[in-house]
Amino acid sequence: MGNGSILFNPIHNCTIFEIKNKMLNVPFLTLSSSCYSHNDLALRLRIHYNNQLSKINLTHLTRVATDISRLRAGHVQTQMFAVYVLCGAQHMDAVRLTLEQIDVIRRICTEYPDFELVTSTQELRDSMTKGKIACLISIEGGHSIDSSLPALRMFYQLGVRSMSLTHSCNTPWYSKESNNSLTTFGKAVVDEMNRLGMIVDLSHTSFETASAVLNHSKAPVIFSHSSSYMICNNPRNVPDWLLQELVRKPAFLSVFSTVSTDHFDYIKGFIGAKSIGIGGDFDGGTSFPVGLEDVSKYPVIVQELLKRNWTEEDLADVLRNNFLRVFEEVEKVRNELSWKKPSEEEIPLTEVANKCRLELKQPIIPSNQSPSLKAKGHNLLFLALALLFYFFP
Repeated sequence: MGNGSILFNPIHNCTIFEIKNKMLNVPFLTLSSSCYSHNDLALRLRIHYNNQLSKINLTHLTRVATDISRLRAGHVQTQMFAVYVLCGAQHMDAVRLTLEQIDVIRRICTEYPDFELVTSTQELRDSMTKGKIACLISIEGGHSIDSSLPALRMFYQLGVRSMSLTHSCNTPWYSKESNNSLTTFGKAVVDEMNRLGMIVDLSHTSFETASAVLNHSKAPVIFSHSSSYMICNNPRNVPDWLLQELVRKPAFLSVFSTVSTDHFDYIKGFIGAKSIGIGGDFDGGTSFPVGLEDVSKYPVIVQELLKRNWTEEDLADVLRNNFLRVFEEVEKVRNELSWKKPSEEEIPLTEVANKCRLELKQPIIPSNQSPSLKAKGHNLLFLALALLFYFFP
């Protein structure tokens, strides 16, 4: 499908509507293999429990919208868990906090037998045959890499397979206010993500940046939790002119699943069902519609779309096939770029403007250093050599 990208519809960012929760007559095979992008459970584990998994039972957890029992009830087979740290940590300890959030996701996905951490489409498919809930890790916000491509690569080694370029703050290589919103280093970030096989997520980016990345990226991109700006003018949503760019790519947009299903119909009219997914943003938002309060309610959306004459083929694409296709295309581009060495692009220190960043350079010994200091240095060197020969003759 070429440079196909996906828009995932999110759940809570605009219209609130009420759907009665009832037993649904939805094809089991359609539901049992569902993939959902963007879940902020890790953020809630930090807020409520300081990531102390020993103090909770994730099978039944009341203070959050996500636990194992409700994931099973919602027929969730693949869940992308987001790693988010506050923008206030930028230029400070964002990398450390990101590592800690990756750690807690890796722990829940390896310590609980219902879960399985996956890093590829093949592993994702294998987890379905084993009856596991596949866990994918994404990073929400480019400030987490502290303008460092080596940090980006190390996050990939830890299992991260997607990153959104921004959240609510600018980075030294991306600005929401600038017309030239993606700098040279920003393009290098996208290039390195393409080389690694990491999915570029454009939710939260400005419209201009999304357009620039769509034109620059060699691999498909996703909007992990965005909807239609025409129906709801939230800045996270995608305007019609950008939807038209997705058609030309084409692209994949994961619609918030707790917004009005009108978003699904509207976006389908622009880019078709093969470019849509579902992005819950559960445990990231603060309020959800009655009947769509947690991850167990995903079948309600499927039922509503069936009422709106979406076919089972459409739903199979939205629930799983579209994401798999985009992920496979990202892996294909990675394989095609396997000849490339890791990028050594560095951001200029003048662009970072970070007082906490150490400037690494060779020490300079002043030429006018006093003779007495030089003599002391020589004496210390002779003393060290004497001790070395004494203990190791």
